[in-house]
Amino acid sequence: MDEGTRELLEPLPPSAKLVYYVLDAEGRFDQTGLAEETRLSTRTVRFAVEKLTEVGLVEEGLCPRDARRSVYQAVPPAERDTVDEPEATAEADAPTAAVAED
Repeated sequence: MDEGTRELLEPLPPSAKLVYYVLDAEGRFDQTGLAEETRLSTRTVRFAVEKLTEVGLVEEGLCPRDARRSVYQAVPPAERDTVDEPEATAEADAPTAAVAED
């Protein structure tokens, strides 16, 4: 596991770390499969996947057998989006409009 992944996982709850490790080692799972594999409740798995998706470690896709279900997989480090620092800097450097007060 690379250093960037470790840094992204550090602040997450243990359930999210477990879900990530399972996805990284075993491949794609749906929510029910993750709950069975990790022995966590489906609610806890849903929360963990949400947190992992927010930081870009996991991506959601459609289940090939049932389009109503989602499957999750770990995002490889090479494909991970980095934080959009240039955009944040560009917004901070942009001139602000002056507001005239009467």
